[in-house]
Amino acid sequence: MFDLVAKYKRFIQVFLGLIAITFMTWGIESYTRYTGGRDTVATVNGLEISQRELAEQMRLQQEQIRRLFGGQVDPAALESPEAQRALLDSMIGQRLVASEVARAHMLMSREAVIEAITQAPDFQENGQFSPALYSAYLARRNMTDQGNVAELQSQLPIQRFVGAIADTVIPSRTIAARLAALEAQRREVSEARIPAQQFLPQVKIDDAKLKAHYDANPADYRTPERVRAEYVMLSAEALARDEPVSEAEIKTAYEARASQFRVEEQRRASHILVKTREEADKLLADLRKAPGRFAELARKQSTDTGSAAQGGDLGWFGRGMMVKPFEDAVFRLSQNELQVAQSEFGFHVVRVTGIQPGKSRPMDEVRRELTADLARQKGARKFAEAAETFSNTVYEQSDSLKPAAERFKLQVQTTGWIGKSTRQELGALDNPKLLAALFSSDSLKNKRNTDAIEVAPSTLVAARVLEHQPAAQRRFEDAKDEIAETLRQREASELAYKDGTAKLEKLRKGEDAGVRWSPPRAVSRRDAQGLPVDLLRRVVSADVSKLPAYLGVPVPDAGYVLLRISRVSEAEAGEPDPQSAARMTSATGAAQLDAFVASLRSRADVSLNTATLEKK
Repeated sequence: MFDLVAKYKRFIQVFLGLIAITFMTWGIESYTRYTGGRDTVATVNGLEISQRELAEQMRLQQEQIRRLFGGQVDPAALESPEAQRALLDSMIGQRLVASEVARAHMLMSREAVIEAITQAPDFQENGQFSPALYSAYLARRNMTDQGNVAELQSQLPIQRFVGAIADTVIPSRTIAARLAALEAQRREVSEARIPAQQFLPQVKIDDAKLKAHYDANPADYRTPERVRAEYVMLSAEALARDEPVSEAEIKTAYEARASQFRVEEQRRASHILVKTREEADKLLADLRKAPGRFAELARKQSTDTGSAAQGGDLGWFGRGMMVKPFEDAVFRLSQNELQVAQSEFGFHVVRVTGIQPGKSRPMDEVRRELTADLARQKGARKFAEAAETFSNTVYEQSDSLKPAAERFKLQVQTTGWIGKSTRQELGALDNPKLLAALFSSDSLKNKRNTDAIEVAPSTLVAARVLEHQPAAQRRFEDAKDEIAETLRQREASELAYKDGTAKLEKLRKGEDAGVRWSPPRAVSRRDAQGLPVDLLRRVVSADVSKLPAYLGVPVPDAGYVLLRISRVSEAEAGEPDPQSAARMTSATGAAQLDAFVASLRSRADVSLNTATLEKK
């Protein structure tokens, strides 16, 4: 009730959302990244979305998903026409919302943005704003404070606008309770697998079939265009390692930032909030006789429901975080002392439960933090000084990377054979812009250096083709064994499917199909118990009006799975748990936002350049 963090909770939530912002969230930073032209894939009320911008957003999406899943994901799934169209639709929605915010003249002052930054939990240390944490965040994004504030002045109004739409939804309690019951419903399922492998001895493939398949699918048996290359990489991180931070620099920085490492006095207090002075005085008299009843009386009588549930406990806080009359009383008291204080909210019976005196963190405690920050600053400074010279060197002496490597003490590294796509583990070279430069006619024919290309913040790479192999059709004789294996697996899978469907029909008629079932496991929408997602989806959506219920699911290139649902356990009726209610609110809010964007689109002038999009 009295905490400034609570007062600015909405700002903080929005700002945290911006810290994690991706191409799929609402922002306008990318809107000005590229200008239109002949590569325009869509226009929205006159605002263009370029092919290059779409490609860049696709790259960001792939990088984010690879990080999220630790690289265990096939980027090809994200490059399908469906994925590209979904991304483009999202970008069109962003344009529409940005236009609506601009039309409504929604602005946010610099002061309000700065206050949101200083209250953001990610920049708090010991309950106080940490300039060091904020500086590290800016360094990671390669931004200045001024640039970050200016960017947030544009982005926060959009976030607030979107939040205002999504947050106005009031989900149905009945629907929420029903969805919670469905999530908690358990179905007892057993499975029997029919592997394709067991049918391989029955499969016979003659040469005519192999040749027919080869002739019908020539694109499957082409060697893609590929190159071997060498490259050099200039990065702020590596430059920082070349000049370690000295003890003198650490000491100077510590002295200059002494105020940042000052931890002000913190106090912990509990209170009981009541409406009248008489109530407060009576509670104070009772508590002086029986101090141990404070938590009990707070739970029973305090009108501050948030802290009442915690026995009146407000946690640790420093000056400036509570309303002044309350704060003054807390910082006057000794530990366990009681007093009545009056504020705009009523009368507080206050007890101080803990005191942490102010202190300065010693240099040894912050040494690692200071060293990392100074190293980042050094690296960023040296990178800024070297980047232009590095770029000019690889351009002006384009027949070799050695001059740049010798000048900046870099290692010339070589690659194995690599293709045009980014579906490879190439480290710094796994960048569409760099790969496009490597496969340009100038690089392939003349073996010239590529331009220095930024593959990550404060990281430049220049590369040069060593050897080139054009795309070529593989001979039938070379591909024959691979084709034979493909066709054998395919036909074995078809035999498994036929056997599985025949057994499924028998089971549904109540006949003995001669299958061996696994031990049953009780699964739910929340708890798969190790059942693969595609099978779980079939199980929880199956018709269970008659038990046992049987399902059959083909597993590509692996065989067939029979599933038996023998029992259904319904959840007890009641209020949905907080997680279910939150999911319901989130889903309903998202649907309402989608509907709003759809309404904007129905009134907007949106056109797609299908030819350019297909070329992409």
